[in-house]
Amino acid sequence: MKAITLSIAAALITLPTLAFAGDREQEKKYVTYSGPVDLTPVAEMLKDTSWTAEKDVVTEGHLIKQISKDTFIFTDGDAQIQVELDDIVLTQPLNAESKIRLYGEYEGGSTPEIEVEHLQIL
Repeated sequence: MKAITLSIAAALITLPTLAFAGDREQEKKYVTYSGPVDLTPVAEMLKDTSWTAEKDVVTEGHLIKQISKDTFIFTDGDAQIQVELDDIVLTQPLNAESKIRLYGEYEGGSTPEIEVEHLQIL
């Protein structure tokens, strides 16, 4: 009797856990849009460097220098800004000639930067 009770209890605990354990991120299909996007020039972002400056931005350009593991200098051809690529996973390598589109949040302060949420290789 104890073995049956123990088996039922184990099944009741294990089955819901297994049901939620799948990696559903792999199954998601993301929208790939290639039309026009409103871009924010880096020079326009740098006009407001106050500590309270925060703005969602989209910009295009190139990474020109790596500062640390996940911090780079980005240029749109007119101005430069520091960008942070914390949680970005790339499927192909980037170099200084790779044109990219960054989606992220601009933050002012003593070192203005863009915290990148999504990177698209163009």
